[in-house]
Amino acid sequence: MDKRQILERCKKEGVRFLRLTFTDIDGIIKNVEVPGTQFEKALDGQIMFDGSSIEGFTRIEESDMLLKPDPATFAIYPWPTPYGKVARLICDVYNTDDTPFAGCPRLALKRVVERASKRGWTMMAGPEAEFFLFRRDAAGKPNHEVHDVGGYFDLTPVDLGEEARRDVVEVLERMGFEVEAAHHEVAPGQHEIDFKYTEALATADNIVTFRFVVKKVAMDHGLHATFMPKPIYGVNGSGMHTHQSLFKDGKNAFFDPKTAWQLSKVARGYIAGILEHARAFVAVTNPLVNSFKRLVPGHEAPINVAWSEKNRSPLVRVPARRGTGTRCEVRVPDPSCNPYLALSVMLACGLDGVQRGLDCGEPVNRNIFEMSEREKRRLKIKELPANLNEALDNLERDKVVQDALGEHIYSNFLRNKREEWHRYICTVHEWERDQYLEEY
Repeated sequence: MDKRQILERCKKEGVRFLRLTFTDIDGIIKNVEVPGTQFEKALDGQIMFDGSSIEGFTRIEESDMLLKPDPATFAIYPWPTPYGKVARLICDVYNTDDTPFAGCPRLALKRVVERASKRGWTMMAGPEAEFFLFRRDAAGKPNHEVHDVGGYFDLTPVDLGEEARRDVVEVLERMGFEVEAAHHEVAPGQHEIDFKYTEALATADNIVTFRFVVKKVAMDHGLHATFMPKPIYGVNGSGMHTHQSLFKDGKNAFFDPKTAWQLSKVARGYIAGILEHARAFVAVTNPLVNSFKRLVPGHEAPINVAWSEKNRSPLVRVPARRGTGTRCEVRVPDPSCNPYLALSVMLACGLDGVQRGLDCGEPVNRNIFEMSEREKRRLKIKELPANLNEALDNLERDKVVQDALGEHIYSNFLRNKREEWHRYICTVHEWERDQYLEEY
């Protein structure tokens, strides 16, 4: 819709407030809300906010920033409020001189998408975002008690989150999503909702909206939704497997019926680029200290840098569908990441593999989890970094990933994450007291 159509829709639907949303570098959703009298000004991209108050944005002496809304993201929230309906627009962040702000994550993804577009490619992506639902205590604070004892694809009565999941789907569909599936995941209290594969920027916008809707609906049900990758010891963590492909002239550039595995040279190069840079981009796709507690053996997490067409132990899997549905599934990201930055670095790394003519080699169709270290060395299968600090070390050595982020985002992201690691290693944790206090 254009500006006029949005204003007409707001008037017709009785929209009283408009939320202008964006994310900080960490992927946390932010918003500036304006009343009806300011809708035209907002749609003209003239609403200012204080960028110095947003993590990783600007210093106090250069704090004013502009929000430029993308009309394609207009949606009306379907839940009622005492004040009338509320709509939202997702925005890009600009400087006051109308130049793009280098620290805007959405603009970072747009830059990489444009780079692919110049070669005729459109990146398509589809996430499988998992999350946990926890109960809340009498004061409304989330505790560590899951709401059920359900397992993979379980149904009521053990899956008490079914109603919450159904309400999430209802809200998403009313906001324009095409939801493909919703089900209980492997761990108690863990869920997954999948929505349609689409272009990269729209996918990132959808992930941000999805996380907000899940948290809002969970709260309405007296539950707390978390996208923390590993909230419970001893069970599977939450991943965000991301299916990816490149299209050219309306056709899937990953498909070639005349080659081995029916994968084109473009597909093999893209997968090779993902594998080559995975040990660095994992700092972005798995950005928390806690992320690496999911990436451990024994819980289906992809710690091995390899690809397969049949099993789920490697980092990249190629699902069985061919033709238009040919794609690679990158299994390492988790749902705590900033989706704009995560898609930026994965696309940039895939493109690097294509442009350099890399090849992903033979698939590893055996279960890597059952291989000896000697076998993995023979097959040149590396492992992902063991922790955030190691991932950041790799990020500092990888120019392709750095360029995808841009200097402003890269330097601020690196600083923030080094500080996060320092706080973590300086903290005395309950496990340490349980393990050492009496014995030593």
